[in-house]
Amino acid sequence: MKKVLLKIFLVCMLCLGLAYTRGRYVTNEKDAARVWASGLIEQDQLYAKAAVLMDGESGRILLGKNEDVQLPMASTTKIMTCILVLEHADVNETVKVSSYAAGMPAVKLNMRKGESYKVSDLLYSLMLESHNDTAVVLAEHVGAGLLGSGEIAEAPEERAAEESKLAMAAFANLMNEKAKELGCNNTWYITPNGLDATQQWEENGETVTKTHSTTAYELARVMKYCTWESDRKTEFLEITGRGNYSFTANGRSFCLSNHNQFLNMMDGAVSGKTGFTGNAGYCYVGALEKGERKLIVALLACGWPNNKNYKWSDTRKLMEYGLGNFTYLRTDDDVFMYEGDELSEVYIKNGVSDDWSYGTYVTPERKEGLTPEYEGILIKPEESIRVETDLIGELEAPVRQGKKVGEIRYFLGEELIKTESVVINQDIDCIDYKWCLTRITELFCGMNSNLN
Repeated sequence: MKKVLLKIFLVCMLCLGLAYTRGRYVTNEKDAARVWASGLIEQDQLYAKAAVLMDGESGRILLGKNEDVQLPMASTTKIMTCILVLEHADVNETVKVSSYAAGMPAVKLNMRKGESYKVSDLLYSLMLESHNDTAVVLAEHVGAGLLGSGEIAEAPEERAAEESKLAMAAFANLMNEKAKELGCNNTWYITPNGLDATQQWEENGETVTKTHSTTAYELARVMKYCTWESDRKTEFLEITGRGNYSFTANGRSFCLSNHNQFLNMMDGAVSGKTGFTGNAGYCYVGALEKGERKLIVALLACGWPNNKNYKWSDTRKLMEYGLGNFTYLRTDDDVFMYEGDELSEVYIKNGVSDDWSYGTYVTPERKEGLTPEYEGILIKPEESIRVETDLIGELEAPVRQGKKVGEIRYFLGEELIKTESVVINQDIDCIDYKWCLTRITELFCGMNSNLN
């Protein structure tokens, strides 16, 4: 009987423990964020199939889940479309609508063939309401300018569908070139609006099937460029951070609302873009700047209907984790100063010296600021900087000022985060006939002086 009662007691305690655990994790979003930030939630409790939390300044991955898995990206594509239009078009230009663009599926501005719109107005349509027809009008406009004269009709309203597709393809090539420039080698753009698409592509002499896709890491990398690197970042942030926008065109009035709820979720939210297609599911990329800390979250395949709010839950969890666990360390902070002994002297063999030696010693100096290109990095309190030095001990004269004789390298874990060059700080000439003659003359004069 006692054994039976003991078993019943243990089962009850187990049930209570499970109930407590369930209640502990299934809470409102703020509570969930605090639990995550305290380290009690694991990566597998993110809804997204692939996710990244990135340091928006250094590009360091602070937390990743399947961050290198290639997946469809839906309308998060439009951050690349937006920045390239800003970089390659005049926002005050007027563009016309082709039949092909007007036929895009919803979500759309419902533009009509032959209508005229300002590029600046369409950029708000693109990023606030995520209109698919707008993306094509803008892509055609930039893409047509990249094609040779006569390849397609100059007037968009006169273009056949195939001509519009040629202009779109030229714009897609521009998108892919920019992706490669940013180091995004697992990203492939086919459409400017993010609609699911595949294409046959010639690569290394073979025909391969390409899918419109990216990775969570590379989506975050593109956002980093748009938000904090591009020469047009100010305009990008103005457009994507706007809550509402209204304009008139062709006798019609348009009122646009930003679907990026993250802007109102957290202090410091500055930008973001949602996305959804049947293949991609719900996707999101967003940026936050708070004090010196810059954070980017990228989510792919973060649920399907009826789970459109999963992306907001994941975004909050990751952003709170970043704010709660990482501090900003400037690359000119004392921790990045080489703490070893003074830099070892370099012996310059056959170098001119102030005495009779056939060589001389020179103390080199550090040449700071070579890498990285960023000014700071986010680190956890328990992380530390490891320093490695690689210095040359001897050189053959002549040696010129600025000659590199080594490096000081700073690592965070196994990641190289800063490099400083060590250089010779003066010119050292080689011992030659003139030097020898001068020294002999000095010696002779000194001997005569002593005799006198």
